[in-house]
Amino acid sequence: MSSPHQRRPILAANWKMQKGAAEATAFAAAFLPLVAGADSVDIVIAPPFTALDRLGQALSGSAVALAAQNVNPEASGAFTGEIAVSMLRELGCGYGVVGHSERRALYRESSDFVAAKAEALLAAGIRPIVCVGETLEEREADRAEAIVAGQLEASLARIPQDRAAEVVVAYEPVWAIGTGKTATPEMAQAIHAFIRERLRALYGATAEIIRIQYGGSVKPENVRDIMSQEDIDGALVGGASLDPASFARIVLFQEPEATQ
Repeated sequence: MSSPHQRRPILAANWKMQKGAAEATAFAAAFLPLVAGADSVDIVIAPPFTALDRLGQALSGSAVALAAQNVNPEASGAFTGEIAVSMLRELGCGYGVVGHSERRALYRESSDFVAAKAEALLAAGIRPIVCVGETLEEREADRAEAIVAGQLEASLARIPQDRAAEVVVAYEPVWAIGTGKTATPEMAQAIHAFIRERLRALYGATAEIIRIQYGGSVKPENVRDIMSQEDIDGALVGGASLDPASFARIVLFQEPEATQ
């Protein structure tokens, strides 16, 4: 079996519809000094679209990457309110989140649409963070693996073997997002191991270097236990990433010095 130490941890903040440009800039000013020595992990922040430009400028020269929370797969055109990959690339986005459970549930986005977004991001040199996860009802009906497998395979359908290592998969049990409920580390690991097996079926040995994040009420108090699991390579953090000190604690728990 693979070791988590073979894959560089990735901690990503998803601010959702919170923080304007001024707040994002203030966050960066407080956050960057706190994580100046965190050079063994990848740190990503996904603010709202309106804060991308200002936050990107504030992060310039740092090791913290900028991410978009969504994208439209079309290159341009009459798509009112939508954002193209070229616009994200111009602002310096290194990552783009696609398939978040809120997009799937609230805006009825299909896995086929997610696949088109992931393909467009990758073609522009932006790494997709592809989200999958089951609802409480689906888990209680013992359908978690079937749901996750279906979402994973359809959402990665346009990602070729030679680009698969650039993709990040985020497993987010819908029932644990913003609820304060968290899958136990063992529960999370079981699904992550299952995802790794599905990735092996899709991409062979490349699956060993694809990073899989856990998302769902991650906070400083539980991130170390979550990250200690073999197939969990990072976290997609919501509420606990809105405070710079809190998100810094999450990031720094992955530093070797902080775990001794």
